Formats: sequence, structure tokens, C-alpha cells
Amino acid sequence: MATEAPTLPTSMRGVQISQTGGVDVLELKDDLPMPNVGQGQVLVKIDYAGVNYIDTYFRTGLYPSPLPLLLGRECAGTVVSHSSPSSPNSPPIGSKVACLAGQTYAEYAATNISHTYVLPQNISTHIAAAALLQGLTALTLIREAHKVEKDQWVLLHAAAGGMGQWLAQLLRSVGAKTIGTASTPEKRENAKKNGCVEVLAYPEESEGGNDAFVAKINEITANQGVACVLDGVGKATFDLSLQCVARKGSLVSFGNASGAVPPVTISRLAGKNVKLTRPMLYGYVTTAEEFSGYARELFEIVGRGEVDVGIHKTYALSEVGEAHKDIEGRGTVGKLVLKMGE
Repeated sequence: MATEAPTLPTSMRGVQISQTGGVDVLELKDDLPMPNVGQGQVLVKIDYAGVNYIDTYFRTGLYPSPLPLLLGRECAGTVVSHSSPSSPNSPPIGSKVACLAGQTYAEYAATNISHTYVLPQNISTHIAAAALLQGLTALTLIREAHKVEKDQWVLLHAAAGGMGQWLAQLLRSVGAKTIGTASTPEKRENAKKNGCVEVLAYPEESEGGNDAFVAKINEITANQGVACVLDGVGKATFDLSLQCVARKGSLVSFGNASGAVPPVTISRLAGKNVKLTRPMLYGYVTTAEEFSGYARELFEIVGRGEVDVGIHKTYALSEVGEAHKDIEGRGTVGKLVLKMGE
């Protein structure tokens, strides 16, 4: 028997920015208009929304976007309404779903059916919101940005952060030998628990600087360097990453936590025939088939307990400023999640 659509409010709570800048530009609104549900979309009542570093790029203006802007890139919750007319492949009203969608720092979001996945019964919306974007990113990085093979050496920067935990665990599952970097002894211990065989301090936090760090990488890898560097830090580690990568290796630069990488002279890659890529998740899961295939695999992995979906903290929507401060402060271990109901 089909679930009836619930009565919907005329406005909602959410977090938007009207200008770019620090956390002070985050505005908690109680009277935002409800989303318009277009053809090929459903309306989702959000339980939880993931907080991601990319959200800070939009807030600061590193990634320009029209203003005012509702932040957020992923959510999990319940389908409460369809477009009119309803699409034949719409998930039923009442379905628990995880969604890649914009404007998810809010109580409701209109999400494209193509990027809305009906959750298996053993996956909660809390776990789904914590897993979706980072889990899909990690899977696509080790499958498509650089297809990691068993016994390959991989250098993983920020190995104890939200993305780092996902990558370390998935790299362990495919048999890679991962060297992580992390900023504190506690984080380095955490990275080892998640699968890194070696974890190093960043060069600026240890004696000898970049030269000593590269020498340690060469010592570990028998002077071969690493087959792949997974670098979500950006500006501060790019040159170091290029020094550590092996001949015919890959440098996968997928984030800007320390700032954007300056323009690169392409001839710098020639000395070791290095492959340089700057991927984004959405380029790998553009189609409904790509998204559903990776989402199915992700939640099967989670459901089997092969990865620990580490949640650093769940914040009330009113605590969004604290969440942004925490993620930018590099003091978090695991995923940050916003809870809509307070």
C-alpha cells in the first residue's frame, strides 16, 4: 500500500550565505521558501546533512557561486513528495534515501532522482549522510583517478581526516601499502588503526623539512617512490607530493585544505613521466547508472562492516559555525554531520 504524502510546511529552516567570508557569514534562517520540485526530482525531508571541506570553499568564495546561497552537498532523509507529473522511476514516498544534491543545510531539499539512492534497511540516515560523499569520492579515487593495485605504495596526506579515514580503509582492503601523513601523535595512531603501514609527521612539524621527508619515503620504498600520491591538502603539500611520486606514478590532487595549488608548469612532470590529475567526484558519477553503481557498492561495503564510518561529531543546525571552525582547524578525526531536528 502506497504511503500518502504528508502535509508540508510553507517555509523551512536552513543556513545560507549572502556574502562570502568567515564563519560569521553563515546565516541561520527560519523562513526560507520551500524548494521547488522540478521534473525528475523528489522532495526529501532531511534528517542529516554531511559537512564537507568543499562547503568552506563556497563560503569563502574560493569556489564562486551566485548569492544568496544555501550550502551543502549531500543529505539523507525521507522522500515526502514527487514532481508533478511523477517520474516513473521516482523512489516511493516514505523511502529512506541518500542524495548527492546542493542546498542541503536545510530541512528540505529537492533532489534529482538520478542522484537519489534508496537505502538498504541496515543503513541508517545518520550513517548514510556521513558516508555518501566521502565514501563515493574515496572509491572513485582509487578506481579511476589511479587504479590502485595490490602491494603498490601510496602516499596519503591528511590520513586521519574524514576523507583520509575512508581512503586508508579502502586502500587496505585492496592490499595497497599506505604511507600516511598526520599532524599529531593521536592522529598518526588513528591512521595506523585504519590501515596505514607507516604514518609520518608533516615536514614543517619535524626536523629536516622536505628533504628529510623525501629521504624517509625513499627509505621505505627502496628508493622507488610511491606509485600514487592522494593529496587533499593542496598548496602546502603539492611540491612535496611531486618529489615523492615514483617514475610513471600518479599525483592525484583532489583538495585545497591549505589553499589552491598555484598554476603548474607542465614540463615539471616530464622528469619522471608523472601523471597529474585534479578530479572531482561529480565527473565520475555524472550519470544515474554511474551514481547508483557506486552507491550500491558503497553501502554494501558499509553494511558488511568492512569500513568504520567514523563520525567526529553530530552538530545541531544552529551549531553550523562551530562545525565549519572545526573542519577548517584540522582538529577533527572523522566526519562532521548536521542534524536537522533539534
